[in-house]
Amino acid sequence: MPQAITAKLKLNLTTEQKTLVSQTALAYRDALNYTSRVAFDAGKTSNGAKLQKVVYNELRVRFGLGAQMACNVPRQVSATYKTLWSKVKQNTNAIAKGYTKKRYKGLDKAPKYVSRTCTLNYQRDYSFKTNQQVSVITLEGRIVVDYDGYNKHLALIANGSKIGAAKIVYQRSSKTYYLMVSLEVTTPEVDPLTITRVSGVDVGMRYLAVETDLNNKSKFYSAQSVRHKANRYHKSRQTLQRKGTRSAKRRLIALSGKERRFIADVNHQISKQIAKPNSLIGLEDLTEIRDRTQSRSGKKASKKQREAHRNKAKWSFAELHGYIDYKAILNSSLATKVPAQYTSQSCPKCGHTSKANRPNKGLLFRCECCGHELHADLVGSRNIAMRTLLVRQDWTCTGALSVRPNVSSVETKAEILRRFSELRWSSDTSPHQIGTPIDGG
Repeated sequence: MPQAITAKLKLNLTTEQKTLVSQTALAYRDALNYTSRVAFDAGKTSNGAKLQKVVYNELRVRFGLGAQMACNVPRQVSATYKTLWSKVKQNTNAIAKGYTKKRYKGLDKAPKYVSRTCTLNYQRDYSFKTNQQVSVITLEGRIVVDYDGYNKHLALIANGSKIGAAKIVYQRSSKTYYLMVSLEVTTPEVDPLTITRVSGVDVGMRYLAVETDLNNKSKFYSAQSVRHKANRYHKSRQTLQRKGTRSAKRRLIALSGKERRFIADVNHQISKQIAKPNSLIGLEDLTEIRDRTQSRSGKKASKKQREAHRNKAKWSFAELHGYIDYKAILNSSLATKVPAQYTSQSCPKCGHTSKANRPNKGLLFRCECCGHELHADLVGSRNIAMRTLLVRQDWTCTGALSVRPNVSSVETKAEILRRFSELRWSSDTSPHQIGTPIDGG
């Protein structure tokens, strides 16, 4: 099964080479902004083919871009506009449902590109040489550059892994250019009969993840120290925003990058421990989770509710799921999505489902039917694990694994939830919990 990963290669540029790469990246950025304004004036179009016909010659002559790069620019701009139009549609639906009154303003003006990034096509704009060197196109022709990187990524490149497009990225803090290369790694096909472990992962804010397998072994990844550090970032950001000076704005840019790297580092730590070999890992399908869990916001919200909204918005659970997914495949395992409805409200002992099973929406789960009491996040991970076991049984019977069950129709969704409600967790044994706080460095 193919798995796409990104290799981060540091370009060891000489002074002359760095000037050439900088000129190319800046010209590419200017071309993106020019094309963005053209698309905005043309009715905010997201049609890449139409946009390319309009701007291609100008990109070649005015900005000096190569043929392939002049094609990549309108494609990237059209992708940006497609994303913005999707957000406009989501915002319209949210307003219609009463979730918010704020109008999305992302398309009120032409999107502006700030980062020095440049998209390159393999064998046309860049190619790998022997002795750990790469040939990269610039406005003045090709240059051959030495590079460094993670040993495993270097080995994949040297051993002939399928190589895709790449991006030149500039890191302001170290004034260094990196080449982000897309690699496709082929892993052995996984047989459902060879999987020896089935687990479920519940994500949240008090505990970033709670993992449980069918042998009653559980692991809690505490968010206490992580949230403390995230709150420090938030307070620093508020202070700098109030100042509003040029130096404060520069500091805000640096702070945002530091916070993003901190979140990615913690998610990498957690996913590395969860993605064990020979496992089928169940993850919640978090599509439209914000709409399903919408609570009071704005001026009517309490200070505690606003803080909860901020914590939920800042942490990237989709990123965590993505890390678990690709690390699992590299370990001869698989991750699958299961519906997230009622995972923390259903009793794993008797199957009774009710909001009242979570008194005051706290961490204590108490079934109002059978009186079963347990940690609410552990209940969620147990229900996810049982749903994942059902997915494995269907996979064994049909020979096909659906990583995201189709629940678009009401009847299908009702049938799936009915099957889930019949699942029961054995109450003969108690879970073996292992508290694992993540400090995040």
